[in-house]
Amino acid sequence: MSDNDGIVTRWDSNRSQVSAAAPFSALSSGPKRRKIKLLIAEDDAVSRRMLEVTCTSWGFEVTAVADGLAAIQALEGDDAPPLALLDWMMPGMDGLEVVRRARARNPHQPIYIIMVTARVGREDVIRGLLAEADDYVAKPFDHRELRARVQVGARVVQLQIALAERVKELEKALSQVKSLHGLLPICSYCKRIRNDENYWQRVESYIAEHSEAEFTHGVCPQCYETIVKPELEQLRAG
Repeated sequence: MSDNDGIVTRWDSNRSQVSAAAPFSALSSGPKRRKIKLLIAEDDAVSRRMLEVTCTSWGFEVTAVADGLAAIQALEGDDAPPLALLDWMMPGMDGLEVVRRARARNPHQPIYIIMVTARVGREDVIRGLLAEADDYVAKPFDHRELRARVQVGARVVQLQIALAERVKELEKALSQVKSLHGLLPICSYCKRIRNDENYWQRVESYIAEHSEAEFTHGVCPQCYETIVKPELEQLRAG
């Protein structure tokens, strides 16, 4: 495989050139764009290295491990890769069990998982998908197909990251919003409101504490005629 002027050229297992295509973006969305982390779990050293070099050339931040136990440790971490390529048959823990445990322990942390395996029978594919793998690539895999499927996974991850960031923004905005609701006990004469601690507050102070409203004081026409104007006339007469 070679990279010329941003064009990735792929080679098959016989080292014959297959095709070329413009690279896709492996950067997360949002203001802090960074490489998407991708986990490769493959016990065969040659296949693992080939996948690592290939995915790195596509722009991913790659972590490669050789067994299922290392894979589940990586996926259960605080900064787990959101995209993973898992072999089915691995020492320590097979790929299906890795998928099940990753889903069970991180139900709110979406991970796009692609199974890469020589088990290509219909029942095997069904088992993999029922274990909640997102996609399936058969060995020996075609680099064009793998690239296309990884690209789909990257797009899904980018959408999930953007959605999570948007949810955080909305939660932050909602946390800053105060609201008034229910029945407010208010005095019929002085118009003070009784708060939750059984103290009576002026209307403006109560509303200011329970909302984002701010008050600026003035005099309405009726109060001017009935209160302010007589006081002014009395001052002038005095």
